Amino acid sequence: MLFTAGSLLGAAASGIWGVILARLVQGSGAVAGPVTALLADLTRPAIRTRAMALIGISIGAAFVVALVGAPLLEARIGVPGIFLVTAALALLSLVLRYAVVPVRAPAVRPPPGRRSLAPAFRADLLPYYVGILVLNAVLSTTFIGAPLALHDRLGIAVTEHWRTYLGVFVASLPLTVPLVLWSERTVNPDRVLRLGIALLAASLAACGFLVGNYWLLAGALTLFFTAFNYLEARLPARLSQAADRAVRGAALSVFATAQSLGSFAGAALGGPLSASRVGLGGVFAAAALLAVGWFLVCRPRRA
Repeated sequence: MLFTAGSLLGAAASGIWGVILARLVQGSGAVAGPVTALLADLTRPAIRTRAMALIGISIGAAFVVALVGAPLLEARIGVPGIFLVTAALALLSLVLRYAVVPVRAPAVRPPPGRRSLAPAFRADLLPYYVGILVLNAVLSTTFIGAPLALHDRLGIAVTEHWRTYLGVFVASLPLTVPLVLWSERTVNPDRVLRLGIALLAASLAACGFLVGNYWLLAGALTLFFTAFNYLEARLPARLSQAADRAVRGAALSVFATAQSLGSFAGAALGGPLSASRVGLGGVFAAAALLAVGWFLVCRPRRA
C-alpha cells in the first residue's frame, strides 16, 4: 500500500523534490524483502534457486520493458501518467497476492511484540549482504559505461540503445539456465557461485577492452547478464537456506537494503569516473576490480 501511495504522490507532485518524496514513500514499502521471504517459505530448498531465478529474470525483463516503454509513455501521458501506471501495477500486485498466491501457516508462530534485527547480522550471513551490494554496484556502473560506449564510441543513437539491451538480455537467458541447474544438483554449490563471480569479473574486464567493436561488446555484455542473472538468483536462495525461519524475513530485508545501497554506490562510483581522466575504461575497470575483490573473499563451503 505504501508503494501505491508513493506512486499516487508522484503523479500529484510537482518539481524534483516532490518526485524525490514520492520515491522515498515508495521505498518505505520495503517490498523486496517480504516477497523473497514469502517465496522462500513457499518453495523447497532443492528448487529455490530456480524460483529465485524466475524472480530475477522478471526483474530484468521489467527493466528492459521500462527502457523501451518509458520514453513512449512519457511522450503520451507524461511523468505523472507513468506514476499512475506504477500505482495501477502495485494495486494489481495486491490482487494477485490475495487471490493467487497460496498462504501457508507457519509451523511455529513467532512470539508477539517487537523483535531485534541483531540475529540478521550473524557472521555467516554477512557475505551474502556484501555479495549483493557488490553485484548491484557493478550493475549500476555497467549501465553508466555501456550507454557511453554505445553512443560515444560506436555512434549509436540513444533512442536505439534498447535494441542492444533487449538482445543481450534475451541471449543471456539460455546461458543462465545451466548455471542454475548445476548449482541445484551439485554437492558444492558455492563453487558454482565462485564461477559466476569469476565470469562476472571477466565479462566486465572484456567490456573495457572491447568498447570499439559492437558485436564483441554485445557478446561481453551477454556474458555479464548471464553471470548477473545467476548471481541475482543464487544469493537470496543461499541466504534463505543459511538463515533459519525465525530470522529469514529480517535477513532478506537487510539483503534488499544492501541491494539498494549497492545500486547507489555503483552510480556514485561510475559517474565521477566517467567524467574523469580514466574515462570509459576506468568505469569498467573499477567494476571488474570490485568483482575480483568479491571473488577473492568468497570461499566455497560444502552444502
